[in-house]
Amino acid sequence: MHAQAFWDKRAEKYAASAIGDEAAYTHTLDRTRAHLEAKMRVLELGCGTGTTALHLAPAVREYVGTDVSSEMIRIARDKSTNADGLRFDVAGAADALARSAGADAICAFNLLHLLPDVQEVVQKAHDLLDPGGLFISKTACIAEPSIGLRRFAFAALVPVMRLLGVAPFVHHLTFAQLERMMTQSGLEIIETGCFPAMSRYIVARKPAQER
Repeated sequence: MHAQAFWDKRAEKYAASAIGDEAAYTHTLDRTRAHLEAKMRVLELGCGTGTTALHLAPAVREYVGTDVSSEMIRIARDKSTNADGLRFDVAGAADALARSAGADAICAFNLLHLLPDVQEVVQKAHDLLDPGGLFISKTACIAEPSIGLRRFAFAALVPVMRLLGVAPFVHHLTFAQLERMMTQSGLEIIETGCFPAMSRYIVARKPAQER
């Protein structure tokens, strides 16, 4: 099933579901706000129904949330009627980057592991960022050795769930693989964390002067 159709079908249920780990989510917001400045233009890839965008947008000048699912974006727009400096557009990650005129920060929360072209998207994010700009991401890494035996269960279950149409495409990433994608694109990693343990939070910066 195409990603857009998959997420369109699940948008209402996704919007109604509770956040799985409230403490980890709050910590993600807090760490991200610590890197944002009032003058910034922020582009969020894979914004879903806009909850994170609504939390972060007041901290910056302009915030654009994008998602491949038109149903997700419809819900996000309904939730954001009185939010200044915030808008939502329908676009996959690569298209959103191609359409943007520039950004001081690009966010991708719980997205990169769902992209078949993740290295290409990371490279495009680097290229779009202004010098000194930030790429802030949080990514489920289901092949990460530090999570123990769970990685073998994921390796067995995910293909079956995809065949049944109840799971999207999922990259089996490790922390090291994900960080290597960042550095190979030209980004410099300035902060990492794991909250929760399986999810790698990364803040990476485009150098002010490329080598």
